[in-house]
Amino acid sequence: MERVQTVVLGAGVLGLACARALAKTREVVLCELNAAVGTGISSRNSEVIHAGLYYPQGSRKALHCVRGSEMLRHFCKDRDVNHSLCGKLVVATSEAQVAQLRVLEAKAAANGVRLQRKSPAEVKEMEPEVHCVEALYSPRTGIVDSHGFMQALLTDAEARGTTLALRTRVRGGRVYDAGVLLELESVDSGDFFFLEAQEVVNCCGLAAPRVAQMLGMEEIPRAYFCRGSYYALQGGLKPFSRLIYPVPEPQTSGLGVHATVDLQGQVRFGPDVEWLPNEIRPGKEVDEVAYSPQQAIAYEVDTNRSKSFYSEVRRYWPQLPEGSLVADYAGVRPKLSGPGEPAADFQVARYGKLVNLFGIESPGLTSSLSLAREVVHLLGAKSS
Repeated sequence: MERVQTVVLGAGVLGLACARALAKTREVVLCELNAAVGTGISSRNSEVIHAGLYYPQGSRKALHCVRGSEMLRHFCKDRDVNHSLCGKLVVATSEAQVAQLRVLEAKAAANGVRLQRKSPAEVKEMEPEVHCVEALYSPRTGIVDSHGFMQALLTDAEARGTTLALRTRVRGGRVYDAGVLLELESVDSGDFFFLEAQEVVNCCGLAAPRVAQMLGMEEIPRAYFCRGSYYALQGGLKPFSRLIYPVPEPQTSGLGVHATVDLQGQVRFGPDVEWLPNEIRPGKEVDEVAYSPQQAIAYEVDTNRSKSFYSEVRRYWPQLPEGSLVADYAGVRPKLSGPGEPAADFQVARYGKLVNLFGIESPGLTSSLSLAREVVHLLGAKSS
């Protein structure tokens, strides 16, 4: 049985960020189920650098989004990761939504994020195709090459001595006073082996609650899976130069079907909200989805959902041509709140020498470097 200092489970953006930060002072092994890093939910999102508009003051989401946004921008600049602070308009398309804009403006201000009110005429000067009755402009919102970001994190982590173990599955284990015993499986050979770690960080995304349960943790949050589909705009149309977001509706599970413009100028819309039947409760056995969600969850976009996309987008872009949307990709959010419930905060839960990160949905990409700093603090080491 091999012994190591620190094991990070899951090599998505959060696991990569944690491995990089911990490797400055520790021997780190980074385990990943798939054949490459960042191929799960970290590669299926809007690639937005969020500013921190939406989250309650004092919440982990607010703290890590605001701090993480600054850390991410500095990291990308230092390592030449492609990114752009293109800005974002949050648009009210009816007078009834203006009150929600005010709520959003106050929430952002409480988090130290300054927004600019924009009249319909000012919005027309910025984005001639956008219809609204009022808008808020966030100049600190942007987009990032998420794959380039994750590759830079991996480069840093390996330069600091991190060992990457791909195609490695967690099959069991237990937490005890001196550390964590992990039972692992090589996906390619089918061989089982044990690894004894002084500490383990669980960054398994959709599978994080199930992995915590497998390692003996009892107080596990109830988890839900929420799929979000994206449609791309075809025909060479480029109606926007900034991100366009609708006003988020109260008690909904997302930020609305918004428009993003990637670093190549491609416009896409999404994500929508589609609750999947799988959920994880403490003590409940679940199927293979908990071990390898990338294989068990269908990521294909249901083309029947395009009708709702046309209606949602036309609220702020009435000129959207019929037949111009094509199914692009889908992602799945690891939520800790269900349909109709207020959005739950990130959870960072320590169980002995095991640190678990639960419910790291949006703004997880933006927050990743800041969350890694919290993990390092919990485990008692210094990070860069």
